[in-house]
Amino acid sequence: MERCDVLIVGGGPAGSSCAWTLRRSGLEVVVLDQKAFPRDKVCAGWITPGVVTALEIEEADYRKQRILQTIHGFRVGAEGGHSAEVDFGRPVSFAIRRCEFDAYLLARCGARRRLAEPLTSLRREGRRWIANDSIQASVLVGAGGHFCPVARHLMRDGPRGESVVTAQEIEFELDSLERDACGVRPELPELFFAEDCKGYAWLVRKGASHLNIGLGRVDSRDLSGRVERFVAWIEAEGRLVSGARPSFRGHAYTLYGQTPRPLVADGALLVGDAAGLAHPMSGEGIQPAVESGILAGRAIAKAEGVYTASDLSGYARALTARFGRRGEAPRRGRSELVPARLRPALARLLLGNPWFARHVVVERWFLHRSDAPLAAA
Repeated sequence: MERCDVLIVGGGPAGSSCAWTLRRSGLEVVVLDQKAFPRDKVCAGWITPGVVTALEIEEADYRKQRILQTIHGFRVGAEGGHSAEVDFGRPVSFAIRRCEFDAYLLARCGARRRLAEPLTSLRREGRRWIANDSIQASVLVGAGGHFCPVARHLMRDGPRGESVVTAQEIEFELDSLERDACGVRPELPELFFAEDCKGYAWLVRKGASHLNIGLGRVDSRDLSGRVERFVAWIEAEGRLVSGARPSFRGHAYTLYGQTPRPLVADGALLVGDAAGLAHPMSGEGIQPAVESGILAGRAIAKAEGVYTASDLSGYARALTARFGRRGEAPRRGRSELVPARLRPALARLLLGNPWFARHVVVERWFLHRSDAPLAAA
C-alpha cells in the first residue's frame, strides 16, 4: 500500500498546481492520472501574465523547448457582422500548447506520479481514503476535469442542475502552404460570437506552426453543424486553406456559479473544472484551475493534519474572495435579458464597436484586467 498525505486525481493545471504548492509545504503527494504525459490535450490555450507569475514560470526557460506565443490583443466580431481589432501593442497574454504546458507543470511539481492509471475504486476508511486498493491518503483532491470521478463520488446522485458548455475544437500543425496562406496573426487571436449570444468560435495561432480552431456553446443543439459552417466561412474568407485535417474533438465544462458541485467535504476538495470554475463570460478555465489548485494546496497545508470539511473550509472562502459567490443553481444568462429577435442586431452592433470590444470583451471578459494578482501565501 502506497501512503501519502494527499492524493490528487488529475494531473492537469489544477492538479499539478495543487501538488506544486503542497510539496513546498513538505507534504507527501501522489498524482494519479488515467493518461500518460505528455498527453494530447486540445485547448485554445491562452494564459494571462497572472498565471505565469503565480506559477513562477521563467519565460525564457519555458520557451527553449516549448511554444509561448505572446498575444498583443484580439480580433473580435459577431457572426455576419464587422469585427474590431484590439491591439495593445505589447504582450498582454500568452498562447500555449496544452500538451507541452501540462507536461511541464506536472514534471516540475515534485509529486510522486502514477500515470496511465485510471481511478477504478475509491472508499473511505475512518479518516483515510483508499484508492485503487493500493493508495492510502489523508486528503483527496479531485482535479480530473468536468467528468472527474472524485466529483461524481462526492455528488453520489450525479451532477444535477448544471448549465454545461459543450465545445468542439482541433489543433494541428500547418504545412508550408497553410502557413503562408493562413490569415490569422499569432499575436492577435480571433473571436467570433454567435448572434444568439450563446457561445463563440475562435482561431488561435501558436507561433508559425500550429493553429487551434474551436467553437463552444451553452446550447449544444446542432453543434457539429455550426462548426462545419464556421470552418466553411473562414475558408471562404481566406483565413484558412481548404483541405483535410484532423477531426474535431469535443469536451465539456461548467461555468462558475452554475453548478451545485461541492468545493469541500470531509477530507476532500474539488479544483478546476472538477469544481466548475470556468470564467462565466469567456469560459476560460486555465487561470481558475491554476489559482484554485494553489488555494486548495494552501488550505490543506494550513489545516495541519486535521481535514474535516470545517477545517478545509478556508478553501471555499478563498475562492469566494477571488471569484465571487457561487450560486447553487444556474443563473440567468445576460443574453436572456434581451429579446431573442433583437440579439443578432445587438451582437453585431456591440461586438463591432472598438470601445466595447476593447474595454468589455477583451479587458474584462478575457484578460480580467481588473483582477489583482493572486496574493502570495
